[in-house]
Amino acid sequence: MRSSPGSWAVVAGSSEGLGAAFARALASHGFNLILLARRPQPLEALAAELREARSIETRAVPCDLGSPDMGQRLCEAMSGIEVELGVYNAAYSFVGPLLDKPLEEALRVVDVNIRGPLQFVHAVAPGMVARGHGGLVLMSSIAGLQGAPHLAAYAASKAFNIVLGESLWAELKPKGVDVVVSCAGAIRTPGYLKTATKDAPGTLDPQQVAEQTLAALGKGPRVIPGGTNKLAAFLLTRMLTRRGAISMMGSSTTALQAPSA
Repeated sequence: MRSSPGSWAVVAGSSEGLGAAFARALASHGFNLILLARRPQPLEALAAELREARSIETRAVPCDLGSPDMGQRLCEAMSGIEVELGVYNAAYSFVGPLLDKPLEEALRVVDVNIRGPLQFVHAVAPGMVARGHGGLVLMSSIAGLQGAPHLAAYAASKAFNIVLGESLWAELKPKGVDVVVSCAGAIRTPGYLKTATKDAPGTLDPQQVAEQTLAALGKGPRVIPGGTNKLAAFLLTRMLTRRGAISMMGSSTTALQAPSA
């Protein structure tokens, strides 16, 4: 990951938590930033903070990342600039048995976690391919490595992102574009802290995940931040039967609860 004077990066889902950590890490490397998120107030606050602290340019773009026109909004925001690096961090999730939730909740997962990254890639990657260099980061999860009871829709969407990222790594590497998909474990984000009764083994701070993920660009296709999470992924995919892996993941998700109203 290198920036030259005037380099731009775009971070989707950047108003708080891991997305904000990505934004701060990229700003520290000198990147100008396009920041996308649904809530305008924290997004504008982060953009102002980074402009002042790092003397960079920022463009805050409040938008619903699951909306059908998100890609168009992003293309408009990129007008006149060349984006060197794109990070799709946004995700939507709910905790509980799938059939206990309205269908609309599961479709929201599809919109943000599947439609969103597809729109993002189609908006950001063509310019990188045309210039012969660039980088893409897609955030996934250890939950996407096998079934995850009580996180069924979320885990399925993260499995999609793993396969999408690995496929793009092979397709775009010959064109000069690095791709890495980050399979994170639990992260101390505001959303996680609302649902977790205690830290899961291997829980990391957002800045740790952002730094380890960005450091893996060019070494893809996949990175798993944190030693404990690497061990867990090895057990889930190499040592346990599929049934055993699902059972182990189910034991972990029982530590989650629906956020209070």
